Amino acid sequence: MHDDEWVPVTSENCDRVDGPFYHGTRADLSVGDLLTAGFTSNYDGRVVMNHVYFTTVPKGAGLAAEMSRGEGRPRVYVVTPIAAFEDDPNVTNKKFRGNPTRSYRSGLPLRIVGELESWEPYEVEFVLELRRRVEGGMGEIIN
Repeated sequence: MHDDEWVPVTSENCDRVDGPFYHGTRADLSVGDLLTAGFTSNYDGRVVMNHVYFTTVPKGAGLAAEMSRGEGRPRVYVVTPIAAFEDDPNVTNKKFRGNPTRSYRSGLPLRIVGELESWEPYEVEFVLELRRRVEGGMGEIIN
């Protein structure tokens, strides 16, 4: 599919998106666990999340894991949505047409089906700068 053929992913057509899907965090979880909405954001403890976010891009999930608060090591889990999902409106059509980060969200849980042992990381300087921007409330996460 070419960029000019991009069709937004909605709960009605999400079955056309092929996985695998990934979620990055510092939480120590196990296969079979469910990731659910209703907890504080990995990035801002003042925000309670209404959705669980995920991507088809391991590097993007790795960045999310690096950016998350907490003491654990960054982890990238392989996940399966148990219900419909949609494009992540926080990144879709913000800087680039469509959803080039292949980021999605669901109001219902994601099931952990595995964990990646490694993924292509971003440069340390990029992660530190992005963290400074997010903590300062003046940046947007880009992939």
